[in-house]
Amino acid sequence: MYLNKVFLIGNLTRDPELKALPTGNKVASISMATNRVWKDQAGVRQENTEYHNVVAFGRQAETLAQYCKKGSSLYVEGRIQTRSWDAQDGQKKYRTEIVLDTFQFGPKTSTGTGTGYTPTQGSTNVSDSEAPQKGAPADLDTIEYPDEEINLEDIPF
Repeated sequence: MYLNKVFLIGNLTRDPELKALPTGNKVASISMATNRVWKDQAGVRQENTEYHNVVAFGRQAETLAQYCKKGSSLYVEGRIQTRSWDAQDGQKKYRTEIVLDTFQFGPKTSTGTGTGYTPTQGSTNVSDSEAPQKGAPADLDTIEYPDEEINLEDIPF
């Protein structure tokens, strides 16, 4: 039996980049930072930051691009994947990334960006088949959607 599963809680290091594939599917690329803090043998506090490349597809990509920005707190679940390609200079290049399965928004601060992840503070769970829910309790930090319906005839394109 094999398992390829990743769980990360961290902050975005840059705004999400949303692109469209030739098939028309959307893909978002985000970069996350996670911190590890420990005390060494001498009792001195040490800290290490790791950076992770995360990719999301479809509706998840659109949701991340719409609601996240640099500094946002995010919980992600996914799998590790390494891609390789031949660069223009003839060298073989590699990129290890996390392909997103599901994610949750972290808590918002007064500036609108997350500073940490606490599941009891009202994060929203989003998977491929789900979008953020309307009508969540008012005491949670959730995304507010307009009450009016969108008329397709009002869209200018």
